[in-house]
Amino acid sequence: MNTRPDQPLRLGTRRSKLAMSQSGHVADAVRAITGRAVELVEITTYGDVSREHLAQIGGTGVFVTALRDALLRGEVDFAVHSLKDLPTAQPDDLVIAAMPLREDARDALVARDGLTFEQLPDGARIGTGSPRRTAQLNHLALSLGKRIETVPIRGNVDTRIGFVRDGELDAVVLAAAGLNRIGRGDEATDLLSVDSVLPAPGQGALAVECLASDTDLIAALGELDDPHTRAAVTAERSLLAALEAGCSAPVGAFADLLADGQVVNEMRLRGVVGTLDGSTLVQLSTTGPVPQSYDEAIALGRELADEMLAKGAAGLMGERSL
Repeated sequence: MNTRPDQPLRLGTRRSKLAMSQSGHVADAVRAITGRAVELVEITTYGDVSREHLAQIGGTGVFVTALRDALLRGEVDFAVHSLKDLPTAQPDDLVIAAMPLREDARDALVARDGLTFEQLPDGARIGTGSPRRTAQLNHLALSLGKRIETVPIRGNVDTRIGFVRDGELDAVVLAAAGLNRIGRGDEATDLLSVDSVLPAPGQGALAVECLASDTDLIAALGELDDPHTRAAVTAERSLLAALEAGCSAPVGAFADLLADGQVVNEMRLRGVVGTLDGSTLVQLSTTGPVPQSYDEAIALGRELADEMLAKGAAGLMGERSL
C-alpha cells in the first residue's frame, strides 16, 4: 500500500449525505479487513456544484472525475463510486478492486398521500432527472391507460422528496438503494418492479477503485468483492458500452441470477431503450450460464446489445434532450 501501516488509509468520497453513508460502510469493512484506520476525504465533483440537468452536462463521469484525479495525484488511496455513475471505459492506471454485494437495484416512488404508481391520478407530475426513468415511466403510464407529466429535477434526496412534501410534485422517483443506505427506505410508497422499469446499469452497486499499481491494497479490497454482483454489473455495463450510450441516454439494464433450488446456474440480462414519451420501447432479454470470467460477462452484454440494435435501438437513443 502507498502509506505506512501506521498511517490511516484515505478514502475519497463525494460530500453528499448518500455518498458519505456509502463510503462509511466501505470504510468500516476495510478497517475490519486490514486493521488499519480509514479516514474519509471529502471531494467536491463537478456534478455536485453544477445546477444543470445531468443530460445537459454529459451525465457520465461528472461525479467521478474529481475523485479519480485525487487518486492519480496521491491525495487519496482509494475511492468509492456509485457504479451507475462510472463511465464504461476504465482508465489503465486505475482498477475497480471491489464491487461489494449489491443493494436493491429497483427504482422507488415517493408519492403524496402514500400513493402507488398505479394509484397516481391522470396527469400526475413526477420528478426525475433521468431520461431512462422518463421513457419507462411514460410507457408504464400509457400501459395503464393514463398520462403523466415528467418534470426534470436535480438535488439530493432531501431536496427531491421536498418537492413532494411541498406539493410541487405528486411524486418523485429515486434509487431504492440510495434511500435504504441513508435509512429512509420506509419513505418509498412504491417499489417499481424490474418487470416494469429496468434500473440504470449498475444501479444499487458500488465500485471501490484504487491505483492499478497498488497491489497490496487491491488484494485487501478484493475481500469486499461479490462475484455475482461483479458478473451482473459487468454484463449490464457491457450492454451500455456496446450501445455507445452514457447515463444521459434512456437505457435500462438489469442482470439477475436464476437459481435451480439452491444452485445458481443461469443469468438473465434484460435491456431497454425507449423514446422519452414512452410511445416506443425496444426491450429484450437473453439468458445464459452465469459468466465465469470478465470476458464472458462482456460477451453477454454485447450479444444483447447487438439484438437491440437490430431491433432499432440506435434510432431511439438519438433522442437525448429533455
